[in-house]
Amino acid sequence: MLDQALYAAVAATPTPTLDTNLRRLSSAADHSKLSFAVAAALALRPGRPRDAALLGVAAIGVASASANLLGKTLVRRPRPDPVNVPLGRHVPMPISASFPSGHTASAFAFAAAVGSRYPWSAAPLGMLATAVGYSRVHTGVHYPGDVIAGALLGVASAATATILAPGLGLDPPC
Repeated sequence: MLDQALYAAVAATPTPTLDTNLRRLSSAADHSKLSFAVAAALALRPGRPRDAALLGVAAIGVASASANLLGKTLVRRPRPDPVNVPLGRHVPMPISASFPSGHTASAFAFAAAVGSRYPWSAAPLGMLATAVGYSRVHTGVHYPGDVIAGALLGVASAATATILAPGLGLDPPC
């Protein structure tokens, strides 16, 4: 009930100045496009930035597989009904199950993995991942609990990728 109440409160709060930007952010995070763009920019620099990019991409792979192949298949939570979400916020409603948020899992996995290799990036990427997660509730496609579970799954996926990092030819994180 708390999850649905929070979802309803977000839907009922008028935020016309945020609606377009959060809708665009949510769409930019589709298929981890935003994270892959950051990874590409980091990969242009040798050493630690390139290692961070590779680890971040590996963490996205772990998070995406965990969220989409395991979490959504096992839990099968229906998507919320966006009837009370203002039309200006809407993004296409995914056909997959709602729990956990794959966008959030991938964004947090990337942020945590890259931040472990390249500490200066941890705060900005963490804030970006948080904004991606919130955008999924704001646009009406996820409940807050889906996003929280996605964030936890993302951090766990980053830890898993970090453990596997020596197999990727990467040095241990700083």
